[in-house]
Amino acid sequence: MAKGSVVGNLVKDLGLEVRDLRVRKLRVSADREYFSVSSESGELLVSSRIDREEICGRKSVCSLDFETVAENPLSIFHVTVVVLDINDNVPLFERSRVDLKISESIQVGSSFPLDPAVDSDVGINSLQRYYLEQNSYFDLTVKQSPDGNKYPELILKKSLDREQQSSHQLVLVALDGGQPAQNGTVQIRINVVDANDNAPVFSQQVYRVSVRESLPPGSSVLRVMATDQDEGVNAEITFSFQNAAKDVKLLFDLDQKTGEITTKNNLDFEYTNSYTLSIEAKDFGDLASHCKIHIEILDENDCAPEMIVTSVFSPVPENSEPGTVIALLKIRDQDSGENGEVMCYLQGNVPFKLESSSKNYYKLLTDGILDREQTSEYNVTVTAIDKGNPPLSTSKTFTLHIADVNDNAPVFLKSSYVAYVPENSPSGASISCVSAIDPDLEQNSRLSYSIINSDLALLLLSSYVSVSVHSGEIFAQRSFDYEQVRTFELTLQACDAGSPALCANVTLRVFIVDRNDNAPIILYPTLGDDGSALFDVVPSSAEPGYLVTKVVAVDVDSGHNAWLAYHMLQATDPGLFSLGLRTGEVRTARAMTDQDSARHRLLVSVQDGGQPPLSATVTLHLVFADSLQDVLPEMREEHSDILDPQSELQFYLVLALALISFLFLLSVVLAIALRLQKSSNSKLLGCFRADICSHPAPEIVPNYSQGTLPYSYNLSVASKSGKMEYNFLRLTGDMAAPQDLLFNDGSCGLENSTGESKVISDFVISSHQAPPNTDWRFSQAQRPGTSGSQNGDEGGTWPNNQFDTEMLQAMILASANEAADGSSTLGGGAGTMGLSARYGPQFTLQHVPDYRQNVYIPGSTATLANAAGKRDGKAPAGGNGNKKKSGKKEKK
Repeated sequence: MAKGSVVGNLVKDLGLEVRDLRVRKLRVSADREYFSVSSESGELLVSSRIDREEICGRKSVCSLDFETVAENPLSIFHVTVVVLDINDNVPLFERSRVDLKISESIQVGSSFPLDPAVDSDVGINSLQRYYLEQNSYFDLTVKQSPDGNKYPELILKKSLDREQQSSHQLVLVALDGGQPAQNGTVQIRINVVDANDNAPVFSQQVYRVSVRESLPPGSSVLRVMATDQDEGVNAEITFSFQNAAKDVKLLFDLDQKTGEITTKNNLDFEYTNSYTLSIEAKDFGDLASHCKIHIEILDENDCAPEMIVTSVFSPVPENSEPGTVIALLKIRDQDSGENGEVMCYLQGNVPFKLESSSKNYYKLLTDGILDREQTSEYNVTVTAIDKGNPPLSTSKTFTLHIADVNDNAPVFLKSSYVAYVPENSPSGASISCVSAIDPDLEQNSRLSYSIINSDLALLLLSSYVSVSVHSGEIFAQRSFDYEQVRTFELTLQACDAGSPALCANVTLRVFIVDRNDNAPIILYPTLGDDGSALFDVVPSSAEPGYLVTKVVAVDVDSGHNAWLAYHMLQATDPGLFSLGLRTGEVRTARAMTDQDSARHRLLVSVQDGGQPPLSATVTLHLVFADSLQDVLPEMREEHSDILDPQSELQFYLVLALALISFLFLLSVVLAIALRLQKSSNSKLLGCFRADICSHPAPEIVPNYSQGTLPYSYNLSVASKSGKMEYNFLRLTGDMAAPQDLLFNDGSCGLENSTGESKVISDFVISSHQAPPNTDWRFSQAQRPGTSGSQNGDEGGTWPNNQFDTEMLQAMILASANEAADGSSTLGGGAGTMGLSARYGPQFTLQHVPDYRQNVYIPGSTATLANAAGKRDGKAPAGGNGNKKKSGKKEKK
C-alpha cells in the first residue's frame, strides 16, 4: 500500500470522539512506526513501506502488534494489523545451470535430487509445483520436507546408453500460485559416464541432533557415515552440502573426507531454532547418495530482558491521586519458556508501584501522597528479571519531577510580634518588620502583606501605620504621643499569589515607649500670675516636724519620667524648714526663735526622673503668726509690692550700679592722693603731715589677698571737702580705740562738725575684731550652693574659683540695697557695710550665703530680696519688714 493510505478508522473503532483528539493526543507507540494516526480524522494511516517478507519471513501469518496511547486520561489500546501477502516475488533457483553426471549402468527408477527454487511469498503465492520439459529418459517427482519446502528429484525411467547419447538437456520450471502465476527456470545438463556399479550408501537417511545455542564455534555437531561396495578409486567418498542456504554455510562446516559437521559461528536460538541440512556422498565415479540432517537449537538464558519506556508524564503534580499513571513500560525477552518470562519491580522506598498490563506492558502508578516540599524529584529505578537459571536482569532509571501545587499557606516566623516605639519618633520611621515563608515555588511562594484589622478605629489606622506590601516592614505614619495612645494591636495578613491564594494571620502588639517630654505640673498650691503661691500662715508656736503645707505635682509621663523629686532651691532661712524628697511636704525643722524673721519665702523645684530631667518651680510665702489678723498687714504690703515688682527691681539695679561706679572712682582718687602725699609735702595736703603720716610703726591690717577673698583692698581716706554725703561708721569704745584705727597715736584723722571721728573707706577694719556671728555658720546640709547645689568641701570653705567673684558682687549689690534703704546706716547697725566685726583676717566665705540666689535674673521665677534681711533676719526698708518686731531687731 502507498504511504498515507488509510488502514482503518481508529477513532471509531476505539469509541473516541474526533473533537477530543487534540486533548487526548492519540498516537502510535511501537519500535518502528509503520503506521500513524491522523490528528484531524483519527484514521490509521500507512507511514512507511511495509514488506511482509522482510518483516515476517516465511511465516504463514504476518501481523504487526503495536499500541496506541491516549492521554487525559491515560489509556492504552492494543492494535494488531495483519499484513496480507501479494505475489511480488518470483520463484528462483540458486543456479541457472546444473550439471549432473550419471553412470550408464544406473538402474531405472533411481532418483537424483535437484536444488529447489525459492519463493519468498507465502500461501498461494508461494512455490506450488515444478514442471519438467518432456523427454524420453527422465521424469520429475516432488518431495516435501518437514518444514514445508518442496524439493524436485529426477527419476530415471529408461536405461541410459552412453554410446547412443552421451548427454541430455532438460529444462526445469518452478511455478507459484499467484494470479498471474510467475515462474523460474533452470537448465539441467546430464552427462552419461561409464559404468560405476555401486553408489555410496549412508548409514541413515535422516539424522537428528540437538545442540545448545551456547555451543562455541568449532564444536562438533554430527558425523555422517557412508559406505561404497566398490573397490579402489570407485570406493572413495566425498561429502558436500546439497542445496544449502547461505546462512547454513555461515554457521556450519562439513569435512569432505570424514563427513563431520562442526560449528563455524555462534548459534542463536532467537534467530533460528532449527536447521535442515542435505548432505551428498559421491564416489569417484560420480555415483552419489543423499541424506537429511535435522539440527535443533536448544534455548539458553542468554538474553537479558529489554525495557522500553514508551511514555513518561513528568513533571507529576504533587496533588495527584494514588493510582495515577505516570509512565508506561514495555518489557520483552527474546528467550523462550521460562527464560523469557519476566518480572518487574521497583527499587527503593518510593511512593510508586508497578502494575502489569497486557502483552508485557507495565504501568508506573502513584502509590501514596506526593509532597514537593519534602521531595522535589524522584530517581525511579525499575528492574526486570527473567526466570532463567541463572536469571538475567535489566535496570533502568529515570527521573520524575514533582510539579508544585499551591498547597502550603504562608507561615510567619513568629507566632506573634511585639514592637516598642519611642514616642515622638519621626513620621515614616520603621517600627517593626514581620516576615513569613512559603515552601511553595514561584508565584505560589510570592507573598504580599497587608493590615486587615486593628483595635484602632479604621479611620485612625491609616493615619498611624502602614505596611510594605512586599517586605512586611511596618512604618509609622505619624509621630506617636504616649499620653494619647499607649498601645495598640494590629492583625497582619500574608497571602501568596497562588490560585486560589492561601493566607496566614499574625498579631503585632505595638507599645509606645514614654519619653520625658512633659514637665511636672504643680497642682497645689495654686499659683498666681507671678508664679508664686499665696501666703500660708504658720503658728508661731509650731513644733519641729509641724506640717506647714504640701506641694502636690503630677507628671503625665510614666515610669521614671513621672518619678518626682522635690528640692528646696532657695529659702529665707534654710535651716527652719525641711522638704520631703518624694512627698513634697514642707515641715518645720526646728522651733521658731525671736531672731527668726516672721516672713519666709521658699523656692521649691519639682523635678522628674527622666533623662534629661524636666522641672517646675513654685514660690511659697510663709508667715509666722498666731492669728489671721496678724498676717493681714503682711498680705497688704505684699500685695502692694507685687503691683510693680519690675520697676522696683530696675531701681535697685540702677542704684547698685551707680554706687559701685562711685566707689571705684573714689578708690582710684584716694590711691593717687596717698602716693602723692608720700612723695611731696604739699600744703594742699597739709593735713597729712609727714611726722604724722609717716609714723615709724603703723599697724596696718594684713592684705586680704592672703585670705579667701579673691582680691586685695588698700585703705584710703577722703578729703574733708568732699561734697558727697556718706553715713560713717561710729567707733564706740566697745569696738576699738581711736588710735587703733589707722595710726598708733591716732593724731591723724578727720573730724566732722559734731566732733565725731569718721573714716571714709571701702572697708573699715578694727584690730579688735569681734567674734563671728554663729548665725552665719551652716551645716553641710543647710549650706546653700550655686544653683541650689551643695558646693564646697567638708571643712565649710568655698572653693576659690570663678563663683567667688560672683559672690562678692552679690555682697556689694546687697550693700547697695542697704545704702538705698533709708533705715540703713554705715555705722554699727545690721547693714552689710558694717563688716568690721565680721570680716576680719580669719573670715572665710563659708560664712556668707550664696547671694546670687537672691539676685533677680530676667526670665526666672526668682524675685529680688534684701541681702541683709536674709542674713540678719531684718526685713528690707520701705515697710516690707515685720513691724511688730522691728524695734527689737534694730536694737540687736
